[in-house]
Amino acid sequence: MNQEISGTERSVRVPIMQRIMDNPFILLFIGVVFPAVFYIIWGIMEIVSIPIAP
Repeated sequence: MNQEISGTERSVRVPIMQRIMDNPFILLFIGVVFPAVFYIIWGIMEIVSIPIAP
């Protein structure tokens, strides 16, 4: 079976969101790093908001 790809089909770029959603390792990275960063920032904000003891 001979399948030829025309020049217009070969030059089509895959959108960035489709590339991100198709890659399970990027999704794993995003799923681990974003919550970790948000919890760290939240924890720092909580520590800073504690009043100083007299």
